[in-house]
Amino acid sequence: MPPSNPLGIATLSLGTAAHHPLETRLQAAAAAGYTHIDLFDDCWATYLHTHHSPPLPVPPTPWTATPETLRIARQLGALATSLNLTIACTQPCRQIEGLLDPDERRAALDSVAARFPFMRAFGTDLVFMCANIRRDEGVTADLEVVARDLAELGDMARTFSAADGGPIIKIGYEGLSWARRNTWKSSWEAVRAADRENVGLVVDAFNVLAVEWADPYAVEEGEGRVHRDVRVARRRLGESMRELVECVPAEKIFFFQVADAERVGRDVVDSWNGDVNGDTTPRLLPWSRGYRLFPGERERGAYLPVELVAKAVLQTGYQGPVSLEVFNRSLSETDEKVPREHAERGMKGLKWLLEELERVPTFE
Repeated sequence: MPPSNPLGIATLSLGTAAHHPLETRLQAAAAAGYTHIDLFDDCWATYLHTHHSPPLPVPPTPWTATPETLRIARQLGALATSLNLTIACTQPCRQIEGLLDPDERRAALDSVAARFPFMRAFGTDLVFMCANIRRDEGVTADLEVVARDLAELGDMARTFSAADGGPIIKIGYEGLSWARRNTWKSSWEAVRAADRENVGLVVDAFNVLAVEWADPYAVEEGEGRVHRDVRVARRRLGESMRELVECVPAEKIFFFQVADAERVGRDVVDSWNGDVNGDTTPRLLPWSRGYRLFPGERERGAYLPVELVAKAVLQTGYQGPVSLEVFNRSLSETDEKVPREHAERGMKGLKWLLEELERVPTFE
């Protein structure tokens, strides 16, 4: 029998905020059968700007709590509820942990706490951050430092929750495949060391596989894996997933995201004009930003064994949403059908994934 986890999708995976109103995307998600949405910062910022009363001063950030900004947040939460959707989380907090300058560190931690009143307005309890991708001398990936920062964020969230009497706000930590801590093991290590009940792990199948399986820029026939021999590659991935099942308790996985992807050529990297912190663009970033796909879209070139990661996460006993986080060039198209078509493609992919799980052996 397929798992009964709720099915979710990121708002950015239904079309970009620049071209598709959030209301339209939420309606498309509800019509396709999703019950949860993952609210992206850009989507919230655009919604806030669109609905903000012109006579009032524009807030310096989308997370500046004023009567007006919180009113609009409650309005968005009510809209989701009216469509039988739950806002599962907000993201992403970036470049937060490991900062060595005390003032910069304080500002970064406070920027996360600034979200807490909005979490109440949205009706959600999870905010998550991506592992830091900065590689300059002002940042460290030292375990003690990172764990201290995560622990303090957990304490700040608990203090806020105790003060207002609401559910405990949780902090999720995700290891991006191009970050300083880029594997589920290294992000779990930091979460475990933080040792806070409300600090947990975000597992993203794409980011797991980008490190442990994929070589997206391989062009030779039959490649596309970290190891050319598919049997070796699959065995190594299986060993990693077995370890995840054995090491990570279900209650410490706060969110699970999934995306497939297509292989791309080296020209994708060469033509990328983005810049990250004045440094060289991470090798995996262009692939992630423009070439993710919904699970099992083989006709579009999908090739990642997302079912293996999903099997491991669900085998832990994780009961939360299985949520799609797909970035693709097609999301920037202006056609009004984009939200509906992506919602339907995503739901088809999730159903394929859940059915495929029945054919994947357990990790024992």
